[in-house]
Amino acid sequence: MDSGTLVTIVTIIATATAITLGTIMPAWVEGRAVVKALEGMTRQPEVADRLRATLFISMALLESTAIYVLLICLVLLFANPLLDRFF
Repeated sequence: MDSGTLVTIVTIIATATAITLGTIMPAWVEGRAVVKALEGMTRQPEVADRLRATLFISMALLESTAIYVLLICLVLLFANPLLDRFF
């Protein structure tokens, strides 16, 4: 096995791991954020509007994290700068 093939295999494994963790972790954290926000809204209905706004902003930031992970994975798969060294 030449070094280019090894770099490609390592890149594919790293990308698969990154996309798996990069989508599972934000989804898990978003679920926890929604649960905590709903608990707060039921306990204190008078601050529900502020909690809702904070929840939407935090969920947008968490979604952007998953999108950044996807972008990095696509760059690694289709424009890997390390492959130019070996091919």
